[in-house]
Amino acid sequence: MSQAQHIVIIGNGISGITCARHLRKLDSDVKITVISGESKYFFSRTALMYVYMGHMKFEHTQPYENWFWEKNRIDLIEGWVKQIDFKSKALLFTSGDSLSYDQLVIATGSKPNKFGWPGQDLANVQGLYSKQDLELMEKTTEAGVSHAVIVGGGLIGIEMAEMLAYKKISVTFLVREAGFWNNVLPKEESELVGRHIKEHHFDLRLNAELDEIIGDQNGKVKAVKTKEGELIDCQFVGLTAGVSPNIDFLKNSELDLKRGVLVDQYFRTNMPDVFAIGDCAEFREVPGKDRKNIEQVWYTGRMHGETLAYNLINKPVPYKPGVWFNSAKFLDIEYQTYGTVPADWEKDDVINFYWEHRSGKVAFRMLMDQEKKILGVNNFGFRLKHEFFDKAISQGWTGEKVMAHLSKANFDPEFYAPYINEIQKVYKEQFGGEFTPSKKSFIQKLLGARL
Repeated sequence: MSQAQHIVIIGNGISGITCARHLRKLDSDVKITVISGESKYFFSRTALMYVYMGHMKFEHTQPYENWFWEKNRIDLIEGWVKQIDFKSKALLFTSGDSLSYDQLVIATGSKPNKFGWPGQDLANVQGLYSKQDLELMEKTTEAGVSHAVIVGGGLIGIEMAEMLAYKKISVTFLVREAGFWNNVLPKEESELVGRHIKEHHFDLRLNAELDEIIGDQNGKVKAVKTKEGELIDCQFVGLTAGVSPNIDFLKNSELDLKRGVLVDQYFRTNMPDVFAIGDCAEFREVPGKDRKNIEQVWYTGRMHGETLAYNLINKPVPYKPGVWFNSAKFLDIEYQTYGTVPADWEKDDVINFYWEHRSGKVAFRMLMDQEKKILGVNNFGFRLKHEFFDKAISQGWTGEKVMAHLSKANFDPEFYAPYINEIQKVYKEQFGGEFTPSKKSFIQKLLGARL
């Protein structure tokens, strides 16, 4: 690539920064500029809760030292882009400054959803996504907040609840569905998480929908009203009913938009030399089996950035993400999912295996097709190896083969082998098979007795 080429990236999240880093690895001459109004330096978004809880300082969330960017000749601009002139290939900032580009990468991430609730713009009502959201939450919960209401039952809601509880602020969850995150999780897993939330003394209200946020004479929230007419006093409201692509500044432009910026399998938009990656990108065609048009997950954002960087320097290759994977935490319960595990499925099309530990905090689900080939797995309460299930699903292993080798999937066999033994035993009781459950060591038997 010619030295004159200038690639500009709007957004310094995992997608944009991965793209910038790999561009520099692949080409020592290309000029790279990364723009963000949120923060000058890249930081780990998932660590924001630990900053709020006082476990780390904000600068500790930055994986790279400040000198890294200058050393690698990646220019950083702290500012907000308000408009793009695609014909002139120029960006216009809210400050009045402008910047030209040869190729443009849009990686502006997500923003918390708002659904037009009355009072949603009152003081002490907010989502949790950006550095600015964290700073606002720190300020508004410093004093005078004894009870909070969180609207929506997702992963961000769990994080926000844990943050508030650390500051001794009681929390009510309003979840309009019959189960926590049951548009994603099957019934049993949803109930497992719901029980766990209640055990942590959160007031979980299922089938409860927000109707209105009520303010006081100073414009601050003082209560919420549900669709059933119940009034819940509170001084803080967290809006965590999902996120959507952060593309408001692109509306009414020549760029093709739907929910996100529409791209093909090479991340190309309808405008020449303009690309989109990460949470804000929406594929015109689903990029593979088990995938979605919008993939708002950390590891897919990283893959987007790496693939696009390669394509900008070399002969382009299509994005092929492989087997779907995600991981998260519900308070102290780890969650992993691989492949296809929908919230519901047709019983005639899918063979279901579900095991739950007597503690009610550990579970394993495997879905198979009618030939007993693995479709997907949910795992709660202990960790399994990503590469094991990526291989099993992509190669179409049978459930019996998965079970026969399940001990190899142990992330930490010293502590979690007893779970594997029990999963194998229950599977064999239900489906049979020519495999022998893993033998327990003496130490594992002792650990199993305590679990």
